[in-house]
Amino acid sequence: MIAQNLLSEVVPPLRPTDSGQKALNWMEIFRISHLPVVDGDELVGLISDKIIYDLNIIERPVGDYVEHLLSPHLHTNQHIYEVFSVISILKLTAVPVLDLHHKYCGVITVFDLSQQFADLVAVREPGGVIVLELNAIDYSLSQIAQIVEGNDAKILSFYISQPADSNVLHVTLKINIVDLSSVIQTFVRYDYNIKAVYMDESIIQNLYDDRYDQLMKFMSI
Repeated sequence: MIAQNLLSEVVPPLRPTDSGQKALNWMEIFRISHLPVVDGDELVGLISDKIIYDLNIIERPVGDYVEHLLSPHLHTNQHIYEVFSVISILKLTAVPVLDLHHKYCGVITVFDLSQQFADLVAVREPGGVIVLELNAIDYSLSQIAQIVEGNDAKILSFYISQPADSNVLHVTLKINIVDLSSVIQTFVRYDYNIKAVYMDESIIQNLYDDRYDQLMKFMSI
C-alpha cells in the first residue's frame, strides 16, 4: 500500500486567495486541523488552524502568509508505513502528496489512514487475538507461524512492540479463528508465555474449566 492509494476523495486544497475563515470552515467540515494550499498544481504549503488563529488571518488570504506555512509532504510512491511515520511524528491531521515531478496530487487525512490501517491489520475479519511475551533472543516468526498453522489456523496480521529499556518483546497475533483453545494449548506446550488473550468470553471460560478439570484429574492420580 502506497500513498497514491490513500488519497482522500473528498478533501479539496485551498487556493492562495482563500481566506483564513474559509480554511477554518473546511477544517470543521472535514474534521481536520490542516489543509494544503495549492496554486495550480504547485504545493504552496500546509496551513493549520493554529497558524490562522496565531496570525489572526481570519479575513486575510492565506497566500499572503506563505512564509508561515508548513512544508511537510509525501510522494505518491512512498509506503503506508512512511505515511504513518510523517503524520505521527509531526502530529498532522492531513498531509499533501506530490507526484515524482513534485506536482500536487491530493491529500491523505488521518481518517483515510485509519480506514486503511483497519484493513491492513484485519480489524474487520472475524477471529481472536493472542499476545505473547518472550525474550528478543527467542523470537522466531517461523516457529510462531508453524504453531498457529499446525492448529489449522492462519495469522491474519501481527505486530511487535518492545517496552523501553527491555529485551522483552510483545508479539500480538490476529488469528482467523474465534476459538483459540488449541492454539493456546500448543503455545503453552512450547513454553511460550501468553500475556493476554482476546476472544469470546464463554470460550475462555470453557478453556479455564477444562484446564481445571485436567489439574484435578492429575492431582487425584
